[in-house]
Amino acid sequence: MYKLDPLQQTEYAVLLEIWEASIKATHHFLKEEDIEFFKKTVCEKKIFELVNLTVARADTNKILGFTGVSEDSLEMIFLHPGARGKGIGKMLLKHAIDDLKMTKVDVNEQNMEALEFYKHFRFKVISRSALDGTGKPYPILHMQLL
Repeated sequence: MYKLDPLQQTEYAVLLEIWEASIKATHHFLKEEDIEFFKKTVCEKKIFELVNLTVARADTNKILGFTGVSEDSLEMIFLHPGARGKGIGKMLLKHAIDDLKMTKVDVNEQNMEALEFYKHFRFKVISRSALDGTGKPYPILHMQLL
């Protein structure tokens, strides 16, 4: 079984490992140099410290995935590739919606699996940006729970 927990600051390195493994497993449209750019940005800007983090843990206490919410927006949801398809993403998203009152999410337009995941939970595309938040040519779909 899995449980949701707050994160200990000493576990940021584990989150970065999960983030990178998840990106490489799901964001096939990204160039390797862009992944390195985003990884550096996550570290330098201390992104994990800017959001309300929730982690999903196995019975062994191993972190399998996590979310980061800021106000009413889901800023990140990442799962270890081996944890996909086990209901962990659903559990994390439902927690963000029900307990943290999250109603908005941005998703890369090329990430069809993520887009369909959010649509399954009644998120609708409300707008589109041609560039991502760093100015790179990865279109972003802005979604809202309606």
